[in-house]
Amino acid sequence: MLAPAIVRLVRALPGARRVADLFSGSARVGHALKKAGLYVLANDHNAYAHVLAGCYVAADRGRVEREARQLVDELNRLPGRPGYVTATFCEQARFFQPKNGERIDAIRDCIEQKGLGPELRAVVLTSLLEAADRVDSTCGLQMAYLKAWSPRSHNDLELRLPDCLPGPGEAHRLDALEAASSLEADVAYLDPPYNQHSYLRNYHIWETLVLWDAPGAYGVARKREDCRERTSAFNSRKQAARALAELVGRVRARFLVVSFSDEGYLDRGELVAILRRRGPVAALEFDYRRYVGARIGIYNPAGVRVGQVGRLRNREFLFLVGDGELDVSLGGELTLLTDGAGEAREELDPRHRRAPERGEVRGHQLGVEEGEAGPVERLDDAREGDLGGVGLAVEHRLAGEHGADGEPV
Repeated sequence: MLAPAIVRLVRALPGARRVADLFSGSARVGHALKKAGLYVLANDHNAYAHVLAGCYVAADRGRVEREARQLVDELNRLPGRPGYVTATFCEQARFFQPKNGERIDAIRDCIEQKGLGPELRAVVLTSLLEAADRVDSTCGLQMAYLKAWSPRSHNDLELRLPDCLPGPGEAHRLDALEAASSLEADVAYLDPPYNQHSYLRNYHIWETLVLWDAPGAYGVARKREDCRERTSAFNSRKQAARALAELVGRVRARFLVVSFSDEGYLDRGELVAILRRRGPVAALEFDYRRYVGARIGIYNPAGVRVGQVGRLRNREFLFLVGDGELDVSLGGELTLLTDGAGEAREELDPRHRRAPERGEVRGHQLGVEEGEAGPVERLDDAREGDLGGVGLAVEHRLAGEHGADGEPV
């Protein structure tokens, strides 16, 4: 995970107090930034991500902890009652054991009936999402479930109080372009979708648990019908570059920090060409194992292996874009890719780069390693199958063969 590196980078920037996270997703990065003492404005257009940001960024622990703890205890005592989740994700699909699906149904109905305020509702719903995540039968994404039940799926559903932080923050549910135009900060963090895989489709069950709208479903994975309609330009090979360029142009922040992967539609050179319009660009690069599902192979709906495992590692880029000067030390850590005017340097590939020139770049050491990222630095002590208190699918396990959803995702 890049969260620790992002926090160190942001904290090294001069005058960085407010950070706008325009694609907040699991809220892992927003939570880490808030924990580091920064004021965070989290945004995501998906309902489940808005709830996670409401819990981990906007909620003030001092305001919600007592009542949230009482609610979690009350909800844990509820008996199961079959409903939409049981029918859709336990019988028509195999994401949860029926005993847990029934309890998810009963708990979610109870939450809906209570008419909770925004912060408390976000905390309690996050507790339910994470509890369901600990007993699901997937490799981490909800595009598919395992052919054989995962060991953790046999455990009983148990809600826990999420790791809310003290102090204020904001959670918004806006289109990214709208958020870029309206949310002002010292630093904007951008982690847009980088290829055809939609976060809504990846986490469609969480979207349904939050909206609680009993949508029509399709495919082996029983995805929400609106997954076909709620599309993003960032998931389109033809539109991704234009969408990112427009977004970068609208951002109201002195500095940009941008995450991207070498599995994305845009290569490193194309990204730099877009980002340099704002000012000088520097980059960090990390080498990671790919998501566990990519290491299994490809299976058809009958569970028969029909494809081979591809490459097992990918590179993650972390770009820093300034407003005319980058006031951080680049020696051995960040590589300056453009000069002060945003003009590209010759060497873009760090494997063949010259020693970086200092020029106007000076200031703080960031302590971020390049290349092999090593063990994931965790914000807290996560149990097996847990989300570590800060997001979805943090380190999912592989158990049994992969029963894939044969439809395009």
